[in-house]
Amino acid sequence: MFEWFRILFTPTDEPEMTQSLIALFMVISVGFFVGKIKIGSVSLGVSAVMFVGLFLGHLGFTMNAELIQFVREFGLILFVYGIGIQVGPTFFSSFKKEGLIFNALGVGTVFLGGIITYLIHLLATIKIENAVGLMSGSVTNTPGLGAAKSTLIEIQKQLNLPSDHFADPAVAYAITYPIGVFGIIILIILSKNFLKIDLAKEEVLLQEKNKDSENKIVRQKCRVTNPDVFGKTIKQVLKEFNIKDVIISRQKHSGTTVVYSPSLDTILEKKDVLMVVAKQKDITNFIDCVGKVSTDLFIESENELTTKIISVTQKTATHKTLAQLDLYNQYDVKVTRVIRSGLEILAQPSLELFYGDTLMVFGNRQAISEVEKIVGNSKKILLEPDFLSLFGGLIFGVIIGSIPIIIPSLPVPLKLGLAAGPLIAALFISRYGGVGVIHSYINNGAIHFMKDFGICLFFAAVGIKAGHGFYDSFMANNGWMWIYYACYITFIPLTLLVIISRFVFKLNFYQMVGIMSGSYTDPAALSFSTKYLDSDIPNQSYATVYPLVTISRILVAQLLILLFAN
Repeated sequence: MFEWFRILFTPTDEPEMTQSLIALFMVISVGFFVGKIKIGSVSLGVSAVMFVGLFLGHLGFTMNAELIQFVREFGLILFVYGIGIQVGPTFFSSFKKEGLIFNALGVGTVFLGGIITYLIHLLATIKIENAVGLMSGSVTNTPGLGAAKSTLIEIQKQLNLPSDHFADPAVAYAITYPIGVFGIIILIILSKNFLKIDLAKEEVLLQEKNKDSENKIVRQKCRVTNPDVFGKTIKQVLKEFNIKDVIISRQKHSGTTVVYSPSLDTILEKKDVLMVVAKQKDITNFIDCVGKVSTDLFIESENELTTKIISVTQKTATHKTLAQLDLYNQYDVKVTRVIRSGLEILAQPSLELFYGDTLMVFGNRQAISEVEKIVGNSKKILLEPDFLSLFGGLIFGVIIGSIPIIIPSLPVPLKLGLAAGPLIAALFISRYGGVGVIHSYINNGAIHFMKDFGICLFFAAVGIKAGHGFYDSFMANNGWMWIYYACYITFIPLTLLVIISRFVFKLNFYQMVGIMSGSYTDPAALSFSTKYLDSDIPNQSYATVYPLVTISRILVAQLLILLFAN
């Protein structure tokens, strides 16, 4: 009677679509459960899905060949696109100042790992596809593995080679993946001990270092006491003292309780109280020139005028500058700051608004309600998924990844592939707010779901496929030697990164740990480091290097396959 139920959960070499889906769902659900199990303060997280897939694949569970390829590629695309959308706004700005050093260290680590991989291929006579699998696993880089597999499939098609001509790099990847995860964690602990790091001192040094470059937008009250500015307009004062990037959101005359939003032509009088919005260093500079810090409470009154947060959801307001919207002159409403992907930006007239931006405005309640009609502020629309933008962006990414780059002597053209293409598309879409009808806004919950869902699909497909004959492959290829070789790829570049970061560039330990995790694109190591150091500071340098490192690892994996695959 329940024969149909038994068939669904029985391993078979030629599964039907329903059996394939059951295997996929089992791997993901059990993998998530296993990933939450902690050993000390370390857990495998979503990467446990791959190991569960290996185990079930070893037991005989499999998926339809076409379905498993689709699931693998689609999952990878969703994952890298979500990463690009998330870090895009900060990626380009990170190239200022230390960002260049961070990325140079990260990319240098990638290429050194590629050189070591080639030497292992040469000296240990390991097939290049297995060597690339070793490299991808020992640095926990999933997109690199995806790019390698796509390149091998492309070569097979172009040269009419049999499907089993090349070894599956996913086997070596799965064997060496734990080395990548735990290797970084071990080196973080060892470097802290050997360098004798005082975490409290490191945090203080970093705070002092970032004091002048702090990007957070704050507000502070100022009392006008400098006689040189009495009777002058705000515009004249800013020009005379060469003060930039400052917004005066409120003004109150001495002895009154009336608060209003001043224009640049408003005259400053003796003992006026101003609410200044800017970066802390710019506020300090302004107050030093105009007067002193004020403790007046009336200027914060919300009786007639109020502060409100509204979101840009009206298409007619997107890709227009604040000067073009001219909200102050039309409605007497002043925008003081714009929040975009978690970043606070000072509301300069030349600032272009993107769909999903959050504006902090100050003005009359009724006037603000009129501004809402222009800007949108529909929370419901922001919660609804815009599939046109999502899949339009994915199409854009697949097109970029499919562009052939012809290089003489290579058997097939070099392509960015389904890993780097969507990542680059997402970076540029998020940087410029969109392309045509495609916009970059995706709420945080949707981004996290897309990333986790995508990487689960990829890990499940890779694990199930590699699980078949995994034990035989491990024994036939002397898997313990593969783990031994993987240690070179894991530890040598990372050790050099620590030495150069600390002794050449004098980087802060918190930043260095973020670069270490980002260079190996290892979220498990990042999660460990934030708990181990009890700080979120490593997240910043991790996000700075992640996109360029990911693209570099994809290209290095492809080049090794194209140049040395037989």
